[in-house]
Amino acid sequence: MAYRHKERHVTERMGWLRAAVLGANDGIVSTASLVMGVAAAHATPSAILVAGTAGLVAGAMSMAAGEYVSVHSQADSEQADLARERKELETDVESERKELAAIYAGRGLDPLLARQVAEQLMAHNALDAHTRDELGITETLKARPLQAAAASAASFAAGAALPLLVVVLAPATGLLWWIFITALVFLAVLGGIAARVGGANVRVGASRITLWGALAMALTTAVGMLFGGAG
Repeated sequence: MAYRHKERHVTERMGWLRAAVLGANDGIVSTASLVMGVAAAHATPSAILVAGTAGLVAGAMSMAAGEYVSVHSQADSEQADLARERKELETDVESERKELAAIYAGRGLDPLLARQVAEQLMAHNALDAHTRDELGITETLKARPLQAAAASAASFAAGAALPLLVVVLAPATGLLWWIFITALVFLAVLGGIAARVGGANVRVGASRITLWGALAMALTTAVGMLFGGAG
């Protein structure tokens, strides 16, 4: 019985991790920035909450649509490459065998062994061998538009709900600071978790996402104060 050693790698999580982190990050930053800008313009608590809720819905739909279109374009390209590869295997299998053998030889195999490997893999599943080793398309990393869209929308909504919860629970006095500080905490935790899951440095991941979030919220608050004062 053949021994199979199953390992879990970071790349297996990259598809959904990228969409989830991007969505949650945008949800926190955009919604916190939005409600801070509206609050800085001296809006009422109900107006702040309505604006934030509208931002949550609009942002979630925008993230889902954008991610779906982007990833679907990748999926279309993959399907076009697969169709072309399938046709080439039907019309010129020997050239495809040489091409695959050249790939293995380029990776360090002896040319004779490379050809033997190519022949055996193509005898087993020619299209799968070329899909993986020539096109670089694998089951783990292939495009999944619906999964990416759902992950982006759900994570954006979850991230956006956090600043809105602060708006509901925090006292009106010092609301701007409550939103700002809690949003930075949320972002730091998110960045740390994303870095940990992705195998990167936790401190760097948390600092990077927090810095950009702070900048976005500061700029939006300044805009709210400017136009609020002008009104």
